[in-house]
Amino acid sequence: MEFTRITNIQDPLFKSMHQLMQDIFPPEEVLEFDLWKEPLEDPGIRVFVAVHEDRVVGATEYRYYEDLNVAMTDFTIIGQAGLGIGRFLADHRLRDLHALAEANGKKLRGMFAEIYDPYRVEHHEFGGVKPMDPYVRREVLSHLGYKRLDFPYVHPSWNNDGEAVSGLDLCFLPMDGNDDRLETGLIVQFLERYYTVLPNKPQAWYDMVEGLRAQNRIKLLPI
Repeated sequence: MEFTRITNIQDPLFKSMHQLMQDIFPPEEVLEFDLWKEPLEDPGIRVFVAVHEDRVVGATEYRYYEDLNVAMTDFTIIGQAGLGIGRFLADHRLRDLHALAEANGKKLRGMFAEIYDPYRVEHHEFGGVKPMDPYVRREVLSHLGYKRLDFPYVHPSWNNDGEAVSGLDLCFLPMDGNDDRLETGLIVQFLERYYTVLPNKPQAWYDMVEGLRAQNRIKLLPI
């Protein structure tokens, strides 16, 4: 299996990846094909696919913020069971992130991720691929060390229509494994940076951010 980076919308592998995203994710979570041009060309956004026998069978997008010394996993797609795709993507992603942090003269602080809460959202089929089932993914991420940030989380729809998307938790993977709280200043900086690309944010998102500003630290709880 090959871990291959995509940096151009014209790359044939991107067409396969975007179709895989449409097969797996609900529509409001998938950015339109043409809108991927700038993100793919952005050196700070890292999009990789897992290629098995000349076919895209998985993908991951993530980014590293040098000034914050944290990463964000945008998504991980497992397109087929039984190939070890999830472990393959997670291992290669983490190696790459540690190398980026080291080049920045630091040790990676941790990594954010949005995780569906299947106890609140039960209707997503995720393409019928069992490893993408929210119950399975949640347990896997828990085993990897992710923890849930203890506040009600919403995010702007990727349709950029001003709708609030709920049913997810914002989680964080502390690299030292010992953190039980995370400073709200870091969370707010990250959220404002991450969602700059979506100008039509719902009021619920602004209310959430203001609620975070009123606190100093947020608990990290088991998933």
